[in-house]
Parts: sequence; C-alpha cells; structure tokens
Amino acid sequence: MVDTPLVLDHSIEADVSPAFAWKFRTDITTWSDPPATFQLDGPFAEGTRGLTLMPGQEPLAWWIRDVRHGHSFAIEMPLDHATLRFEWHLGAVSERRTKLTHRVILSGPNLETYRTQVEAEFGANLAAGLEKIAQSMVAAENIV
Repeated sequence: MVDTPLVLDHSIEADVSPAFAWKFRTDITTWSDPPATFQLDGPFAEGTRGLTLMPGQEPLAWWIRDVRHGHSFAIEMPLDHATLRFEWHLGAVSERRTKLTHRVILSGPNLETYRTQVEAEFGANLAAGLEKIAQSMVAAENIV
C-alpha cells in the first residue's frame, strides 16, 4: 500500500523583482528560522548538501534538488523510509512583483510516522513564515 503524500502549500506576492527574489531566497545567510541555523557544503546548486543546526540536537542533512535558475528549487531531507521536500517557486507577476510559492511535501512508505509532526510544525506556520520571508525580501531590496 502506498500512502498519499501530505502536501502543504501557500503562495504570496512580494513587491520585489523576480531577480532579487531569486538572489535572496538562494542565499542561505538570509534564511532566518531561530533557533535554527543553516550551512551549505558548497554553492547553491543541484546536489549540494546542507545542514540545519539546532541547539542540543544532531545536525539534519538535506540536499538541493531540481534547480531551475531564477524559477524554482527544492530542498530534500531524507527521513527513515520517507522524504520531506520543501519546494520553492518564484514567478514574475511584473518587473517589480514576484509570486512566491512554498510547498512542503512528505512522502514515502513511512510517512505516517512523521505526518503529525510535519502538520504541526509547518501547517499552522506556513502562511506566517512566507509572509515574514516576503517582508524580509522587501526590506532587503530597499536597502540595496
């Protein structure tokens, strides 16, 4: 039996150029999710390994996947017989406005083990988190 993947997603528009949105979102120094911090083992490119570091916990490894420069990328985190995937899609609404879509997908034969945790951590916070990212993008572009 194959379980249906859990898919959570949200979209928002931000008053930033698509080029700036891409540059901001693929620069992990702009990723802010305290107390987590993030590291990359190379450039932001297909196959590069990253780590999420949380105080008092073992690092969580993930990989960059499906990079379509300027448009989309995914972060995949392997779990025990399951995969947690974070997809980012950036689409031009105009020269100065970008639609950001963040999709969280939990899949695999063991997804039920993680369903409640993923729904709790991401379901209620997806919209607010994306709003925070959009606001940070706007503020950062206005500084440049």
